[in-house]
Amino acid sequence: TMGFAKDVAAEGIRVNALRPGMVLTEMTEDRLQDETFRAGIESTIAMGRVGRVEEIADASLWLLSEEASFISGARVDASGGGFVFGKR
Repeated sequence: TMGFAKDVAAEGIRVNALRPGMVLTEMTEDRLQDETFRAGIESTIAMGRVGRVEEIADASLWLLSEEASFISGARVDASGGGFVFGKR
């Protein structure tokens, strides 16, 4: 991400990565209905819950907005703190 961002910055192109954590979607809803599985996942997320689709969409929209016009080469973790090692 950072290397590509450097390569295209002079062309006015911003490059960022959005790294979502576990999110409740049509693809994950069946698995997350298993209370044991869900509790295991949520125990690894600092905020103690899975994300919502709109939370990931909002982060994407922010990265595309003028508010983030000076952001390039960044990696944004939209994970509720779920990419930390170990349990909370």
